[in-house]
Amino acid sequence: MGAPIAFPETSARTVPIARPVLGARARPRATSLTLLAADVLAIFLARALAIVFWHWIHPAIGLQNFLGFWESLGLFALAYAALGLYTGGTRGTVEELRRAVMGTGFVCLALTASLFFLHHTGPYSRGLLIVSGGFSAMAVPLARALARRLFAARRWWGVPVIVLGAGDTARALIERLHAHPEMGLHPVACLDDDGAAQGECAGVPVAGPLALARALAKSLRIHHALVAMPDISGQDLLWMLDDWGAVFRHVILIPDLSGVASPWASARDLSGVLGLELRQNLLIPFNRWTKRALDIAGALVLGILALPVVATAVFWIKWKSGGSVIYCQEREGERGRSLRVFKLRTMHRDADALLMRVLSSSPEIRAEWSRFFKLKKDPRILPGVGNFLRRTSLDELPQLWSVMKGEMSLVGPRPLPDYHVDGFGPRFRALRNRVKPGLTGLWQVSDRADGDLEVQETLDTYYIRNWSLWLDVYILARTVRAVLFPKGAY
Repeated sequence: MGAPIAFPETSARTVPIARPVLGARARPRATSLTLLAADVLAIFLARALAIVFWHWIHPAIGLQNFLGFWESLGLFALAYAALGLYTGGTRGTVEELRRAVMGTGFVCLALTASLFFLHHTGPYSRGLLIVSGGFSAMAVPLARALARRLFAARRWWGVPVIVLGAGDTARALIERLHAHPEMGLHPVACLDDDGAAQGECAGVPVAGPLALARALAKSLRIHHALVAMPDISGQDLLWMLDDWGAVFRHVILIPDLSGVASPWASARDLSGVLGLELRQNLLIPFNRWTKRALDIAGALVLGILALPVVATAVFWIKWKSGGSVIYCQEREGERGRSLRVFKLRTMHRDADALLMRVLSSSPEIRAEWSRFFKLKKDPRILPGVGNFLRRTSLDELPQLWSVMKGEMSLVGPRPLPDYHVDGFGPRFRALRNRVKPGLTGLWQVSDRADGDLEVQETLDTYYIRNWSLWLDVYILARTVRAVLFPKGAY
């Protein structure tokens, strides 16, 4: 065995702390209190809405039921805290959604069970608890998302972290954290023994060698460390982790495994050997049945709600252009099979000729088409109705019938024309063909038309490898927002 790496005792007073480090301090308590306030407000509003709704069914429900639920707020807060929802740094949006719904369900079930066994006749009502629980399960994640949208860019949001390492992995990690401040992890300094890594790393100052970890953490009262040194030997890393474990309460090891499924990876002890288990959720039959049930239920509800929208669009298209209102195109589906995709027609009837004419007229337009397979100023689009349907993605509504037939799913990689799919490599095409194409997907709710082929491949790969029912629910919720507030679509 190798000898332990000695960390010299360094006084906190001698640590060369740069001014930018001190100016970037996050405040975990302020973040936790903000999330707590968002939860209380969401539960408060959900309860009020549930009382109004349940009063229609049970007129005896009224103000006394609203005033008598205050003690249950403490139960919600305790359940959320036990599930780690007030740690300052988020566990990820999808995981937070799962834990918030689980915590809400647990409290509501506990209160309902207490009414049943204790025959409580106070301000509680079993029906009211069930309804308010359903509303709370939707309101709490929405309130937390709103809080992040309002405050994630503030300096006090999240928890401060020290990045151990200042190489390429650390740089990519910091850039990712800067691009997603809602994650709540704020790098305030990097440490690295490589003398060439001094200065800064992705805008974060490199404060010195790894030996300063203890003094810097004590000086700045930082309890989180991100270890981003994939090239270090396993034996040296073990000794380092032993030392850092006595300094930081939370040490997160960043392996060089980009693209590997992360939400559902779990550590396994193989007789003293650390293993990383990666569950392929879409290969589990029960998960596929659950996803299919969600598709059928969602397509039925959305189909009924969409009838007035489709009828209005049909008349609008007929008035603007005449001809057929439905556009059909052959695309690649599951297992590479041909799939007929139906859309409300948003283009002129001579769209192909218009496209060839504009592509031949400008090298800049040809370059834009080669990168995105879309044009921001597309002459093929019908004025008014075409722009509206494409910006809101409501032209995709006829594909609900394909979802009902089982050819598509509500959520998945979008079915793409052959000329678009040909821009991808064979490995990614094979990965896409493992799953049903979707009416909406992670790429659509994240980047819309602003994402090029590389972005599309990255996001679709992440979805396929990290699928879960909660990820589908998250994407569907984001789809509603993308339809109501379209951005980056054309």
